[in-house]
Amino acid sequence: MTSVYRQIGIGCEALFRRIIKDTLDLSDSDVLWSYEIPTLDGKNRTLYLDGRIPLEAIKHTAARQRVHDWMAKSASIVGVDERVFETLTGVVFEVRQGYKSKDSKRQNADIANAATAYTKAYLPCAAILSNQIDSDVLLRYRTAKWAVLTGNVGLNNPVASTYDFMKDVVGYDLGAFFQRNSERLRIEIDKVLRGLLSPETT
Repeated sequence: MTSVYRQIGIGCEALFRRIIKDTLDLSDSDVLWSYEIPTLDGKNRTLYLDGRIPLEAIKHTAARQRVHDWMAKSASIVGVDERVFETLTGVVFEVRQGYKSKDSKRQNADIANAATAYTKAYLPCAAILSNQIDSDVLLRYRTAKWAVLTGNVGLNNPVASTYDFMKDVVGYDLGAFFQRNSERLRIEIDKVLRGLLSPETT
């Protein structure tokens, strides 16, 4: 079950990245972001986030302004100094289907990602596609200057809702996508679960 949940998360990451790429007319390299950290054996380890929107790569002026305005409001909400905001060149995303765990190791890694994002001139944003996030975890991320979007529908608030952000800022109705494909997704997940839970035959 844990593996299934992880694969759903990976699918959400890929879908999110494809949508921002196609809708904002970005390249494959535009929507990818990684950085290296040194390890104890003297080598470097590469860490990846799930998506990126570099402002300068957005060709359409109106879309670039929407993303910039969203960044400014999101940064203000989490208390980013205006002088720091003026240095930011885009936004990087950690995409999750949900956040059911209080795993401190995972949280610490995300907080380190946020700190690195700011040193590389990006606003870090956690985009969660469901409402599965503990209030304590949510507070900790926002305290660490993460912009956090959750899976609330109908808020009409793109700095709080992943679905409003995708629709009003990026320009793609992700909620409608899931509604259109809900039956197909349900069938595929049911098929996988039945295969995993069925007794093995010899």
